[in-house]
Amino acid sequence: MSKVALITGGTRGIGLGIAKELAAGGYDLALTGRREASEVSQVLAQFPSAIYLQSDVARLDDHATMLDAIFARFGRLDVLVNNAGVAPDVRADLLDATADSFDRLIATNLRGPYFLTQAAARRMIDHRQRDPQFRGCIVNISSVSATVASVNRGDYCISKAGIAMATQLWAARLAEFGIDVYEIRPGIIATDMTAAVKAKYDALIAGDLLVEKRWGTPADVGRAVAMLARGDLPYATGQVLHLDGGLTLQRL
Repeated sequence: MSKVALITGGTRGIGLGIAKELAAGGYDLALTGRREASEVSQVLAQFPSAIYLQSDVARLDDHATMLDAIFARFGRLDVLVNNAGVAPDVRADLLDATADSFDRLIATNLRGPYFLTQAAARRMIDHRQRDPQFRGCIVNISSVSATVASVNRGDYCISKAGIAMATQLWAARLAEFGIDVYEIRPGIIATDMTAAVKAKYDALIAGDLLVEKRWGTPADVGRAVAMLARGDLPYATGQVLHLDGGLTLQRL
C-alpha cells in the first residue's frame, strides 16, 4: 500500500514543488487549497491518483472533514506537510500595523497548522498503536522570517516564529509514537507570492545578501521534504533545515 501525504496549499508555489517530489517518490497525495477544484484542474491533472480538498486551514472545523476524506479514500495518513500560508495584504511598518492583519496571519500561518497537526497526530498515533512499524512524519514549512526581523511585516515574522516553537513542541510530544517533526525555513523562493518583489530581491541577490547567488525554487524545498518523509534524516526530530542560500549564515 502506498504511503499518503497531505500537503496544505499544495497546488501552487512551494506546495506544488513538494507535491511533485512526493508524487515522484510514490506517495498518494491529498492536496488542499481555498480555490475551487475547477480553478486547479490543470494542476491536479499532473497527479491522477491525488484528491483535492477545498478548505481553509484557518477554519478549524475544516480539519476533521479533510482528514475524514483522506481516510475514506486512502485509509491512512503518513505525512503531513503544513505548507499553506499567507503574507500581509499590506506591508505595514510596526507603528502602523493593524490588528486585523495580525489576526489573519496568526489564524492561517500558526493557529491553523498547530491544530491541524493535533488532529493529524491523533490519527497517526492510532495507526501506530495498531501497527508498531508505522512511522509518521510532520514537516512545517516556515521561513527565515522566524528569526530574521522585517519591521514592515511583523505579523508574518511572529507567525513563523510561532511555527518554530510549535515544531519543537510537537517533536517532543510525538517522539514516543514514532512521529518525527521537522521545520524547513526557506529563504527567497521564486513563487507567485514573491513575484511582486522580484526586482528588489534580484538586486539583493546580485549583491552580498546570499552565498549562493540565485533564487531558491519550490523544487529545492520539495526535495528536502521528500528526504525527511523517506526517513533519510533519522535521530534528528525537531531539527530545522535552512534552505536559504546562506542568507542566515553568519559572516564577517
